Amino acid sequence: MKTLHKHYHLFFNALVFFTRLPAPKGIEYSQQNSQLANRYLPWIGILIGCSSALSFVIAEHLFGVALAILAAILTSILLTGALHEDGLADCADGFGGGWEKPQILAIMKDSQLGSYGCIALLLALGMKYITLNNLANIALTDITLIIILTHTLSRFSPLLLIYLDQYVRADANSKARSMGRGISFGGLSFAALPVLIVLILTAINSDIFSLTAVWITLVPAVLTALACRRYFLKRIGGYTGDCLGACQQLSELSIYLYLCWLIT
Repeated sequence: MKTLHKHYHLFFNALVFFTRLPAPKGIEYSQQNSQLANRYLPWIGILIGCSSALSFVIAEHLFGVALAILAAILTSILLTGALHEDGLADCADGFGGGWEKPQILAIMKDSQLGSYGCIALLLALGMKYITLNNLANIALTDITLIIILTHTLSRFSPLLLIYLDQYVRADANSKARSMGRGISFGGLSFAALPVLIVLILTAINSDIFSLTAVWITLVPAVLTALACRRYFLKRIGGYTGDCLGACQQLSELSIYLYLCWLIT
């Protein structure tokens, strides 16, 4: 019972941090809970993915595919408060406009959106729309499974950076400092569980993708995480919260691109 009670509080710590959804009264917020709650990120991904998939199904029935895709994208943005998109934009501004580590970190900390960030956001949202539009011709069951799988798996990628590297921002007031600092192998394994569940369900229920094709979605997600890791290590010696958001967004896009390649 103590273990269930602990995970109950960890889940809602993660929910409040990674989404705009409220938690029930009585949740214990602490630095320790924050540090342990990041293992729930892929579980939050299932919630975001199911909500986006439901929005797609409803909007597709009422308005057609084009607006259904927008509804799915908008749902994920509203639920997360554009948390990961903001990380992508800040990374684009920081790494695009800065040369040395202190300058890069300072630019990423700036709340103003620069030209690099604006371009990165436009490209990312445009690629999401185009890839989902290419996938929209397949069965409705498959597209909903893909949306759920992508949101879940892409949220495992940043945890690889947390496990392998170190958080480099020294600011004690940083919002992501506790949630983004460290994860144990046990925590990483716990985070992999929802990914495995969704992969199995997708492989069983998909009408168009083979069992092998579904499991290979792990490859673009992991490769994207490793590519991000190499780049971040080279430029700033580790990662920040914005780097984790960028990694999630790029992993999401890489999975969609891989699935588009499969159906061409």
